[in-house]
Amino acid sequence: MINLADKKRTNQTLLNGALILSLASLIVKVIGVIYKIPLSNMIGTVGRGYFDSAYNLYVPIYTVSMAGLPVAISNMVSKAMAMGNYRDVKIIRKVAQRLFLIVGIIGTIAMFILAFPYAMSAKNMDVLPAVFVITPSIFFCCIMSSYRGYYNGLSNMTPTAVSEVFEAAGKLIFGLICAKGVITYGYSRFEQGLTVFGRTVTNESEALSAIYPYAAAGAAAGVTLGTVIGVVYLIILHKVKGDRITKAELISAPKPEKANVVANKLLKFAIPVAISSLVFSITNLIDSITIQNRLEYVILNNLDYIRNLYSTELTGVLDADIKNFLYGAYSLSIDFRNLIPSITMTLGISAIPALSAAWAVKNKRAIRVSIESVLRVTMLIAMPCGIGMGVLAQPILAAFYGSGDAASGVSIAAPVLTAYGFTIFLMALSQPMTNMLQALDKTKVPLISLSAGAFAKLIANFIFVSIPKLNVNGAVIGTVLCYVIVVSINFVALIKTARVRINLLSVFIKPIFSGILCGVAAYTSYGICNRFLPEFSIKNLFCLAVSIGFGGLVYVISILLIKGIAKDDVIMLPKGEKIAKILAKFGFIE
Repeated sequence: MINLADKKRTNQTLLNGALILSLASLIVKVIGVIYKIPLSNMIGTVGRGYFDSAYNLYVPIYTVSMAGLPVAISNMVSKAMAMGNYRDVKIIRKVAQRLFLIVGIIGTIAMFILAFPYAMSAKNMDVLPAVFVITPSIFFCCIMSSYRGYYNGLSNMTPTAVSEVFEAAGKLIFGLICAKGVITYGYSRFEQGLTVFGRTVTNESEALSAIYPYAAAGAAAGVTLGTVIGVVYLIILHKVKGDRITKAELISAPKPEKANVVANKLLKFAIPVAISSLVFSITNLIDSITIQNRLEYVILNNLDYIRNLYSTELTGVLDADIKNFLYGAYSLSIDFRNLIPSITMTLGISAIPALSAAWAVKNKRAIRVSIESVLRVTMLIAMPCGIGMGVLAQPILAAFYGSGDAASGVSIAAPVLTAYGFTIFLMALSQPMTNMLQALDKTKVPLISLSAGAFAKLIANFIFVSIPKLNVNGAVIGTVLCYVIVVSINFVALIKTARVRINLLSVFIKPIFSGILCGVAAYTSYGICNRFLPEFSIKNLFCLAVSIGFGGLVYVISILLIKGIAKDDVIMLPKGEKIAKILAKFGFIE
């Protein structure tokens, strides 16, 4: 007999859990936009270059510190729950928290040690203040992730979702306050004729150049304080509500494995996952180092050409800051490029407990449904959003960064975002595929695919960013090539391991067809709106809203008419049975 506590734990299906995480991810992204738009306008394109350079060192170390163990915890907890080994679940949590404490300390020390070599390799010592301020967040992230992985394994995505929102809100509030405080202090020093952060300055451009590295550090302080808030929430939640495993379940459960055996299993699973995630993050670090190095090479050897190429955009930018300006402009497009994959990533996270449990009991139908649903829903999200982003890149960037210090970087970022928009589905598929392979205990496959992709990215960046006409645009080629390799290898391995047949028409072709219609509708409606409406203050924003709404309407209608939504997907949603009956009544699902 299933008790009420068990029902409470198991009511989050794959898509239900993904929906909770997606909603949280959407809120986090909205907070991120609210954060980065005023931040970019506050610290300028150059300051964004410093902030993103520091963040690119933070991400790989953060990944190594915490990426493998949360997935391992989720995998092992979900399997133990499926087999009724509730006492093992408790042991897994205790062992994992001890491991996370150790890893958090090591990760924090590692980032302090690597700060100087990283700054020297990127030829950008001014990034150090931001690096040092963001470093303590590694420790707090590790503690936070031990709780997130545990609750995810229990198919309860709500604690993870809420902690992500609290973390983002903390970053927003404290990041903007600290950055603004630094800028105000630095500018007041300049106006009084004093040195600005140890530098003697003679004009406003030199003053801003001295302020930007420390303003970026102020923004980084928000990241650290946000992680502290997330940790505090999860600790309090676990103290108050626990995990809802009852005493009766613990008494009836088999004898648990010893702590050292559990630790060995966690590490055996986590290490390949952590290395895979490290390679994935290193691709971003490769971008940061190689793009900046190649940009410096291009600028030193073709300064006049670059100034002529971006004559309008570089007005008022010192020669010494051109590299950071171009990299900061490139970063404006990255804000939007990462939006869709961050949402579809939740499908992979939610798939780990569902697929791991199905794999543990050899439920072939559940395995097929889980894999097909994750791939199809990923494509259903990625295609319209990506193509829409591609055709509306310029107005989107203008709407968010069209005023303030970051406005001059919009025209450079737009073609980059266009290229990323049309290929975003590859990036969106990458992480869910990786998570599903991990759930099927194929942790080494993502390591191979990501290593091959990262190597291709490295070579492509050196070749294409070095071409003066391409400069930062050349980075797009390396990124797309990387994800083509990753997705191809992962997809073949996933199908071969699970031994399932994927409905290619339903999973890929239908979303692509409707996505193209969405893009055509959005592009056309924006053009008509922009051409025939008279000029007014928010014309671009109004036309953008109209085009997104019209494109979305065309997409929904077309995907329903061609029956692009599967019944299995709908049933896994909240109130899924009722929704499925309504859609079936009108002939929209089979």
